[in-house]
Amino acid sequence: MEVNIREGIAEDLPQVLKLVKELAEYEKALHEVNNSVEQMAADGFGEHPVFGFFVAEKGATVVGIALYYYRYSTWKGKRIYLEDIVVTQSERGSGIGKQLFDATIQKGKDTSCTGMMWQVLDWNEPAINFYKKYDTRFDDGWLNCHLDF
Repeated sequence: MEVNIREGIAEDLPQVLKLVKELAEYEKALHEVNNSVEQMAADGFGEHPVFGFFVAEKGATVVGIALYYYRYSTWKGKRIYLEDIVVTQSERGSGIGKQLFDATIQKGKDTSCTGMMWQVLDWNEPAINFYKKYDTRFDDGWLNCHLDF
């Protein structure tokens, strides 16, 4: 069955959250997910949307997502930030991740971004090897910082 890559819509959010939880489980952090479909709908489709996303679908089933938002670098200007790219376990290795990644790159180019940024866990060798195919620059010397409200 053919895979269709398209911009996400609010009706996709239940399947999107399911994939987010699948990723969190893979990263051994499912207990940290406290987002909801309702919150995602407000944040992505409310008066001031803060994220967009692509879905990969086979038939009526969402089998992958790439969720992004924009950030601003005082050094580089407008950047697209890839928050998560997830392909369901049974579809990994089929090229869906590449299609989603390429769609996000194209979105950045179409919206006048100067580049794309994202994070990858240092133990996630399959993802690291995937990103190396794009001549990705991996930064040393930066620490992730978080404040929870």
